[in-house]
Amino acid sequence: MKKQLFKGTGVALITPFRNRAINYDALERIIEHVIEGGVDYIVSLGTTGEAITLSAAECRQVLDFTIKTVAGRVPIVAGYFGSNFTERLTDHIRQYNFDGVAAIMSSSPAYSKPSQEGIFQHYMAIAEVSPVPIIIYNVPSRTSSNVLPETVLRLAHANEKFVAVKEASGDVVQAMKILKNRPEHLLVLSGDDTLALPIIASGGDGVISVIANAFPAPFSDMVRAALCDDFETARRLNLNLLDIHPWLYTEGNPPGIKAAMEILGLCTSEVRIPLTPVSDTTRHHLQREIERVQGLVHT
Repeated sequence: MKKQLFKGTGVALITPFRNRAINYDALERIIEHVIEGGVDYIVSLGTTGEAITLSAAECRQVLDFTIKTVAGRVPIVAGYFGSNFTERLTDHIRQYNFDGVAAIMSSSPAYSKPSQEGIFQHYMAIAEVSPVPIIIYNVPSRTSSNVLPETVLRLAHANEKFVAVKEASGDVVQAMKILKNRPEHLLVLSGDDTLALPIIASGGDGVISVIANAFPAPFSDMVRAALCDDFETARRLNLNLLDIHPWLYTEGNPPGIKAAMEILGLCTSEVRIPLTPVSDTTRHHLQREIERVQGLVHT
C-alpha cells in the first residue's frame, strides 16, 4: 500500500550552501549519509530545506538532483507545496512534473489564519488536482492556524489521497485524538523529534525528522525499535539523543541542524537571510553534546 512508504523515519533534508549557492557536492554527501544511516524516506524542500529562500528554478534543480542521486533507493516526498493562495498552489500542482516523487507534503495556509472550513476546502482543492498522495503538514507555530483533529479526520475520510498527517502542533493529545478515530489508510507522523517516541507508543507510525540529517542511524534505530514494540531499546536510544534536541532549535531551524552538520564535517552552517548562523554559545553547547553522543552511538 502507498501509505507504507511513509512509515518509520522520514528525514526533512537540509539544503547545503556554499558562498550563497547550493552546494551539490555536500547535498550528495548528505543524501548518502542519511540513506546509509537507514532512513525510510527523504523529504526534499521542506521547512528544514529552506525552500522558501530558494527560487522556483533552484527548487526544481534540488529536487531533480535528489531524485537522480537517490536513484530509487528510498521514496522521495516533495515538500514545496504550501501557499496562502489556494488557486496559485493548485495551478502549480497541475503544471508540475511528479516523476520520481512519491508524495507531496503540504502545510496549511499561513498568515491568513483560515477557519477550519477554509483549511478543509484548501486541502480538498489540492486533492482534486494532485496526481500523487498528500501528507498534511500541521505546524501551527509557523502558520498561526492549527489544523484540528476533526479537520484532519474529515479530510482523510473524504479522500484517500490524504495518506498521512505530519503532526507538529507539539500536542500529543491532539495526535492521540487523530489516532483514535483515523481511517485505516491514514498514517500519523510526529513532526517533532522529541515527541516521536510518545506518539509511536500511542499508536503512531513514525516521524519526519530534523535530527536524522545528523544522526540518521541512531534516530532511525530508535523509531524502528519503537514500531516493533522494543521500547527498552527505543528509550535508551531516545535518551542518548535527548540533550542535543534543544540546541538544534534555540536559534531556529535550520540554523541549529546546519551547525550540527558542520561540526560533523558534512557541510557548512551557511543559511540564507533572513536566517543567520547560530551564535558561538549555541555552537559550543551543540559541539559538547555531539561529542558526548558520538561516544555512545555510531553516526
